[in-house]
Amino acid sequence: MSEAQSCCRCCCGFIFTAGLSSLFMWLTLRASKPSCSIYQFYLPALNRSAGTPTNTTIFMDVKLSNGNNDKGIYYDAVNLTVYYYGDANRTKWLRTIPGFKQGHQKTAKKNASVETFGVNWTDVVAKNESAVFRVDLATAVRFKIIFWKTKRHKLRVGANVTLNPEGAKMAKKGIKLKSGVGKNTGGCCFWQMGISVVAVAIILLD
Repeated sequence: MSEAQSCCRCCCGFIFTAGLSSLFMWLTLRASKPSCSIYQFYLPALNRSAGTPTNTTIFMDVKLSNGNNDKGIYYDAVNLTVYYYGDANRTKWLRTIPGFKQGHQKTAKKNASVETFGVNWTDVVAKNESAVFRVDLATAVRFKIIFWKTKRHKLRVGANVTLNPEGAKMAKKGIKLKSGVGKNTGGCCFWQMGISVVAVAIILLD
């Protein structure tokens, strides 16, 4: 075997090893954004069976799930915005949940009471129509990977909530808050580099 051939094999071996290392690094760094859902939504003022209740507070429970196997999540303040669709002025109410840390494969349930104002709920009940609300959630998350934290990734999701005659959400199961951007984050450059390096190595080995 000539010296040139030996050098070529060494280079190919190095490139192939680098490609596999890049792929391994991508698998280690990739992270999925948390899943968010509403599993309780209740407005006593819209409970028709309770006569004329005066409690105009929305009681809402939000669930945030970290599906990553080995990555914790640091949440910034979680901002909730609630809109009432039946109001021509698109009245909205805000509530903020303080930031918190979440372990891998953990689920956090957060209670959020929202004081409503600007809408005559007695008139809404008199219409005998289904009340529809919009809930938007906005925050930023950082992933803890081994000993360091990633940069912040924005999270903006939302969903419509329809209430039954008792003033509670009509859906029996939790309502998932969705976004058009819910892709995996982190490690993208390592994936592209790994694929490219492996492809080059295969070509050279041929």
